[in-house]
Amino acid sequence: MEKPPLIWFNVILFSSTLLATLILVPWYQYAVGFDLLIIGCAVASLFFCGLSITAGYHRLWSHRTYQAHWSVRLVFAIGGAFAIQNSALHWSSDHRIHHKFVDNNDKDPYSAKRGFWYSHMGWMLRHYNIATYDDYSNVRDLQKDPIVMWQHKYYALLALLTNAGFILVLGWLTDAMLASLIAVGFTRLVLSHHFTFFINSWAHMWGNQPYTDKNTAKDNWLLAIFTHGEGYHNFHHIFEMDYRNGIKWYHYDPTKWLIVLLSWCGLTTKLRVTPQQKIEQAKLAMILQRTQQKLALRQDAEELKLKLLAEYEQLVAKLNQFYALRKQLFEDRKRQLLKEYDKTALKAQIKELKQAIELQRKDWLTLANFA
Repeated sequence: MEKPPLIWFNVILFSSTLLATLILVPWYQYAVGFDLLIIGCAVASLFFCGLSITAGYHRLWSHRTYQAHWSVRLVFAIGGAFAIQNSALHWSSDHRIHHKFVDNNDKDPYSAKRGFWYSHMGWMLRHYNIATYDDYSNVRDLQKDPIVMWQHKYYALLALLTNAGFILVLGWLTDAMLASLIAVGFTRLVLSHHFTFFINSWAHMWGNQPYTDKNTAKDNWLLAIFTHGEGYHNFHHIFEMDYRNGIKWYHYDPTKWLIVLLSWCGLTTKLRVTPQQKIEQAKLAMILQRTQQKLALRQDAEELKLKLLAEYEQLVAKLNQFYALRKQLFEDRKRQLLKEYDKTALKAQIKELKQAIELQRKDWLTLANFA
């Protein structure tokens, strides 16, 4: 089968910036040495690009997991152009197709099932999707955003101005133009590109799947460090409308922290969160599925399967009851209908049920591990 023609701009961009980084960084460090200000600016520009993609292109525009003030959207639009990853409109369109047809080699623009190289960057080096390249019918909502459309119209100019402008200004201020070009120009761009590309490749190949195995997406804490929190990809693919990727307090997710910080300033609103009940049920369902698969080879498989399923159903029933009571307490508090005595009784019931759930969960997990 004949391969589609190369996209020479991307081939030259990716290869030249990588080659320049690999040659010039060690040479300059040996010959002159990068000072801390240049290094700090390179790191800051890397975060600016990265967070503009993760908080802006991805969680705001692709998935609409929250709403943002025009000033925040403008900053993300400029940072996205600085990152040279196409316009927010085009990026979001591709990403929505990816989620809709994940792992479908014919429809997913960067399907991981076509291999690491293809999903990482190979899909951008040839005209694989030329027939649908300018089809933005799946992002009509974004076409109503004047900032998105402004950035899309002037994307090439913005990409040129931001990349040349930041480098020139920093070089002029520090009197180190070459260092600025190498660190903030080439190195920042290469790292920004590949950290984002890892989400399409690495995040679909290495890690664990605590929530679903219906696609190749994996959770990987190490990847989260490089991708500003996007490493919890298995969670993201089943709960894509959640503004978080890392849901635990200890999960490294600076994108989530930025969105929350901006909400405290009144600049982001309507942050969408998946109900904890659904998250718990997804995790339990995966444990049940994997345990049943392990049991298939045992002689007493049917008996254990029935026992495991019965314990699972009891646990899920208690979870549903627990979250229903919590919801009732919250709603009644809003309407201020509960008397103090009834409120105390309901809280005690919720506490007792929570303890019962933990005990049931412990027994069930023990049974699952034993199986």
